[in-house]
Amino acid sequence: MLMSPRSRRFAAAVVAGVVLLGLGAGALWHFWLRRPSGDGPVGIPVAVSRFAQPWTAREVALVALGDSVTAGFGAAPGRSYVERLVANPPEEYADLRGICLRAVLPSLSVTNLAMSGSTSHQCEKAQVPRLHRHAPQVLGLVVLTTGGNDLIHNYGRTPPVDGAMYGATWDRAQPWIQGFEARLERILAGIRGAFPGGCHIFLANIYDPSDGTGNLRWVLMPPWPDGLKIHAAYNRILAAADERHPDVHLVDIHQPFLGHGLYCTQFWGANYRREDPHHWYLENVEDPNDRGYDALRRLFLNAIADVLAPPVQGRRLAP
Repeated sequence: MLMSPRSRRFAAAVVAGVVLLGLGAGALWHFWLRRPSGDGPVGIPVAVSRFAQPWTAREVALVALGDSVTAGFGAAPGRSYVERLVANPPEEYADLRGICLRAVLPSLSVTNLAMSGSTSHQCEKAQVPRLHRHAPQVLGLVVLTTGGNDLIHNYGRTPPVDGAMYGATWDRAQPWIQGFEARLERILAGIRGAFPGGCHIFLANIYDPSDGTGNLRWVLMPPWPDGLKIHAAYNRILAAADERHPDVHLVDIHQPFLGHGLYCTQFWGANYRREDPHHWYLENVEDPNDRGYDALRRLFLNAIADVLAPPVQGRRLAP
């Protein structure tokens, strides 16, 4: 039986609607919900030549402080950034085989005091007091991530407070921002006091899983109009500590992680990474996945090498 012109138009409209619905669903999945992690090493080079000889004969105590990023939450065994700093995991990527702190610091001890879920308040009150006073011959090497949980907790599920300020307005957050600055100074002073022979503190800033958009609604977190502004204020405080103290060295993880968050597949985004459009976070939004931990390891290795690696063309070895 032949279809009438009206029936054919209706059928064509139905087919077109189904096609458009399918395309829309596919676009939603591909550009908003799909977050591929990719394979292989991340594209952050580490100069192998800087690891060709020992950096110092001194005893060096590596101490890790801070939140779940430094505690290694979600990392496969041996693949947190602190573990990868110290020693290469099995099946290490070819470009970093033999590139680790144990290869260049022969008298290295390691202590990780970081606690998953901890805020800067808990870093000051529960972690820094656990640092014992080291002998004068020991050089301190401290890696620290803190402040991120102050911002993201409690995911908008509770009214914002100091230490769990998600959803706070700029004005409401002002005393909490100032409190973070004072608290960070006390944390740094406490670390310094544990190392009478001197130390270097490698302080990371705070990354942004929203890829600079401030939009976390696709992981069911409510809008936070002032979130990026408050986040930037925290990162300015961390950068200022680097500028103010010769023994503090900022490790920029914010910029390298942009484009590897929730919107890593959106090619029109300002922070899209065409060379590696992949997700560097776990599904919990807060912590890195294995490739994210590889990125952190490389960023910290480079920062530490900038300070401790042997002299090049007459430069002095750091104390």
